[in-house]
Amino acid sequence: MRRCLIVGLVLLSACTRSQADDPAAPDAWLESHREAFFGLYQNLHRNPELSNQEARTAARMAGELTKLGAKVTTGVGKHGVVGLLENGPGPVVLVRTDMDALPVTEETGLPYASTAKATDPQGREVGVMHACGHDVHMTSFIATATWLAEHKDRWSGTALLIAQPAEEAINGARAMLDDGLYTRFPKPDFALALHCKADGAVGDVYFRPGPMLANSTSLDVVIRGKGGHGAMPHKAVDPIVLAALAVLDFQTIVSREVQPIDPAVVTVGSIHGGTKHNIISDEVKLQLTLRSYKESVRLQLIEGVERRVKALALAHKAPEPTVTVHESTPETSNDPGLVGRVSPLLKRALGEEHVVLADPVMGAEDFALYAQDGVPIMMFWIGTVPRERIQAAAAQGQTLPSLHSNRYHPEAEASIAVGVRAMTAAVTGLLPPKAQP
Repeated sequence: MRRCLIVGLVLLSACTRSQADDPAAPDAWLESHREAFFGLYQNLHRNPELSNQEARTAARMAGELTKLGAKVTTGVGKHGVVGLLENGPGPVVLVRTDMDALPVTEETGLPYASTAKATDPQGREVGVMHACGHDVHMTSFIATATWLAEHKDRWSGTALLIAQPAEEAINGARAMLDDGLYTRFPKPDFALALHCKADGAVGDVYFRPGPMLANSTSLDVVIRGKGGHGAMPHKAVDPIVLAALAVLDFQTIVSREVQPIDPAVVTVGSIHGGTKHNIISDEVKLQLTLRSYKESVRLQLIEGVERRVKALALAHKAPEPTVTVHESTPETSNDPGLVGRVSPLLKRALGEEHVVLADPVMGAEDFALYAQDGVPIMMFWIGTVPRERIQAAAAQGQTLPSLHSNRYHPEAEASIAVGVRAMTAAVTGLLPPKAQP
């Protein structure tokens, strides 16, 4: 594993030779902390927790921040952690990490792979994995906080360090804000976050001014029927057949109702119904995610789902279905002014050729909510896959494991090194230098 970090540092040094005299360059500092940070990463990776269950992870984040001398508050929005590093007058810069993992059974074969199990909100036992890179995010977050705490002679102001629960459930940021994040603590002048990019090369950082990630809405749909014997379908109303028709019909909302120039996605992520081969069940439950970039399109998708399932029920003499709208988060739009300030800092730290203007994607993030009350926000992506792995996959006509895949595994140490370099450059660039006595 030592080789991974050395590769990352060599890569960073190669692309920043012009900054070799920069006293803030953390290459040697990162190497001196390598074992501690990678040990933290492995521990987080082995011990993932589902959304709104992050008690152990939150305690670890709080403990790490406390060791650095931060003023730590726990239990903000249930499992949220807030750490304040105060260092004289100056702006307040919020740095956020997410903590939760996914109900995915890991199949990476890594020596530190997760074997964790948990009970999901539906009461099912599931495997748990950091398949979205939140363990990389947390390690980069603690490493950045450590650098800031150990280099207080380089900056002035306040670092507001946020360890957020339930990003995957898109309700953690809202819970922390509703619990007084911007009233109980200093309101930030800027808010920053990073995220792993599963198809990005290690050493590269990706950004975009304006809209970068889509809005997201979760729906629960219950399609009801009339149960009966599988051999006598004429005496029943089969909700599984209705569900099958609905799943196909949902796709016509995007293909035939939404304007082609407006991006939109309707995905059925879960479908459950029935108990036995020869029993027609009473109901089928579906879980959907809806994605778009416009509020009007989001509402159009919801209405299209409701209209279709009600029409199917009417056509097949089925009981009334129900559609429940759950968590929603707006599109993540990076503040152009903040991007204009931070992107040159990233280029200076990493080399201009390693800071890439990216296209928007249909993924979603509740980091968007930190723009509340006019706070400028910026999220950037860090590449996590070695270039040779990307090139080999392309040569073989294969696709790399995506985020949320049970086979996704970042080149962790090298990715963390890039994340720390990028985030420390951004934070210290937004904060004034410490006044010398």
